[in-house]
Amino acid sequence: QICLSLVKLLFYLAHSPLGSIVLLDFQPRQFVMVDGNLKVTDMDDASTEELSCKEDNDCTLDFPMKSFLLKCSAVGKCEGINEKKNLFNAYRYFFTYLLPHSAPPALQPFLSDILNATGDLRYGINETLKAFENVLYLYKSGLYLQKRPLLLKDYMPVKGFRVLEGGDYKCWPSYSYLGCLLSVHSAEEAAAVCNSQSQCQSFIITQQRTWTGRPLASFQSSLTTLIPDANAVVYIKRSSSSGERL
Repeated sequence: QICLSLVKLLFYLAHSPLGSIVLLDFQPRQFVMVDGNLKVTDMDDASTEELSCKEDNDCTLDFPMKSFLLKCSAVGKCEGINEKKNLFNAYRYFFTYLLPHSAPPALQPFLSDILNATGDLRYGINETLKAFENVLYLYKSGLYLQKRPLLLKDYMPVKGFRVLEGGDYKCWPSYSYLGCLLSVHSAEEAAAVCNSQSQCQSFIITQQRTWTGRPLASFQSSLTTLIPDANAVVYIKRSSSSGERL
């Protein structure tokens, strides 16, 4: 969410009515999340000036440990230097820390492609935004789940009950520090997650939703506390001893 919002912001800066705007003091402290959107807190160090040049060798974009040689345009300006400076700083300060392992395994190769392409400046802001929106579409639609074995049949649904959340085993990246609360597309994906965790014996799909509209599933290692809830369903692993007793 943070990276996508940042890319949308950089897309606007690259195509602003004032021209391409570069953030000269590009640091994480310069940004804040407001209602799920990343915003710049200080525009004092923003500039629309683009580096003048006579030849390509005048258009070197230097960063610690890495440099890029850009093209000198016919009008004597380094092509896209403001946009590329913003994008590489986004890679340095945000993408490298937030993108790895921040999506289901099937989507991680797409994020790795974005990471590598922006790290080498092979992508401009237009291509980067398009790539992020493609990942978001796959994530929200559940298309990345195709060609997976169906595992929900290995779970017994018990309607009218839920499990007391919290105080059970913990997992990463959980939405709750008290237990294992993860975003899933469906009960089928939740079954796959439960199968991948040795502690998991049951799960419920909660009424909570993430910013993408996906539900949160709570995973449990035991069924010590079942609470009546007409709107809930507990999915119990059929091979578990608790499921057999039930």
